[in-house]
Amino acid sequence: MIRVLLADDQVLVRAGFRALLDAQPDIEVVGEADDGAQAVELAGRFVPDVVLMDIRMPRLDGLEATRRISGDPELAGVRVVVLTTFELDEYVFEALRAGAAGFLVKDTEPADLLRAVRVAAAGDALLSPGVTRRLIGEFAARSKSPATTGADLSALTEREREVLALVGMGLSNDDIARRLVVSPLTAKTHVSRAMVKLGARDRAQLVVIAYESGLVRPGWLG
Repeated sequence: MIRVLLADDQVLVRAGFRALLDAQPDIEVVGEADDGAQAVELAGRFVPDVVLMDIRMPRLDGLEATRRISGDPELAGVRVVVLTTFELDEYVFEALRAGAAGFLVKDTEPADLLRAVRVAAAGDALLSPGVTRRLIGEFAARSKSPATTGADLSALTEREREVLALVGMGLSNDDIARRLVVSPLTAKTHVSRAMVKLGARDRAQLVVIAYESGLVRPGWLG
């Protein structure tokens, strides 16, 4: 059973999500929060598999709530999916940097929402290559220079650095396998090792690290 926590200051939005999610045999809504502070509190109490987190909320916004949940070692298995009104919302990249596993627009189709919850709960990549290219290209282009994450890329092998760059460019494991002429399983293994060495929670974090380390630049993502 996939346990979901809803965090949104709009009652009707939460009610709509709850009705859709609770109707699924493999999904259960374990709690609702109307601001970021309550989201952090309930995440610690219920330890859900997925948190659907609105970015704009009173008292504590979704960015800081995501950062606190992602930074809590006891909540390492919790995947935060941020909710936004626009796909290229100015806060989406910051949410990924804060530890979100991905994002959804609020008017997404019900089937896509359900799929995203299941994908996030499984720990798989929630960002499609196309979305990755648009998102990183848009926000990286606005930044004068990459920020530093403190990630020590020297721990990576040459092949792992190459794989990290390809992940940052939005390539899937299958795409990486074709590019490097290796099996998809080998590509997946390189991605997994890079995640472990860099302390990345998921693939979305690898995308952020690839950009901020300078391995990927906006001009490469068009």
